[in-house]
Amino acid sequence: MTAVEPRRTLDRLRSIAWDTDFDVPLRHARSRALLMREYLRRAAQWARAYGAEDAWPFFDIAECVDPSITLDAAISAELEEYIRRHVGTPSIQKVCRGVVHWAAVRATTQVELPDIPDMYEPLLLMFERGGGYAIGQFIDLDGVSIPQGSLGQNLSATPFLTLAPTTLDALDGRGRISYYAKISQGFPRSNPRGIVRRRIIGNGDETHDEAFTRNLRWEPTDYLRLYELGHNEVDHVEITEAEAAAFIESATARILGSL
Repeated sequence: MTAVEPRRTLDRLRSIAWDTDFDVPLRHARSRALLMREYLRRAAQWARAYGAEDAWPFFDIAECVDPSITLDAAISAELEEYIRRHVGTPSIQKVCRGVVHWAAVRATTQVELPDIPDMYEPLLLMFERGGGYAIGQFIDLDGVSIPQGSLGQNLSATPFLTLAPTTLDALDGRGRISYYAKISQGFPRSNPRGIVRRRIIGNGDETHDEAFTRNLRWEPTDYLRLYELGHNEVDHVEITEAEAAAFIESATARILGSL
């Protein structure tokens, strides 16, 4: 059995700073919350597909898909040693085993897999952006807490499919954030002229209006303030984080492709 993919996945785990400074998860709080929500949604889909609803949300899907495939002995030993030394939470230990086991299944199984996005990729990205989580009344991500919700609620959640690190970076930021798409004739909500965001920090003491520019970063803009004053040649509509992410990823690909 090939051990290349499980080895790569184990190396990704080894690169994670589980005990990172608090400012790292705090800086990535918004993207980590989006990634955890997307993991919960995908895990719900896989659990429903294989009758593993009782195991959801943090479980080893490989055991359900193809239990005949086991890890290479050397990788299994390295994984267990790594977990013993670095991963203390039982829930995270379980999914760490799951991600490596799943890499082995995906690389070798002859079982036809359902058309569902990779279950563990959002969770791995979340780990890489500031470490783990804690489970209580909410899921605590060190900087933000989100409700777990039910399996049914997560099955019907809005997909978040734009997982490029540059896109995730662009969604992070301090404060309460609202996104807006600039629309006009020929530029509908699904393909706007551009997007802007308003970040409100504290009790409204600071307000920052920013546009995502051709420099592939957020830069200050007067658009929203001027619109409020009646300069409304270009209209706008509020959009979701997922829609903002799709625009950022599309714009990034288009601009970098033209260089």
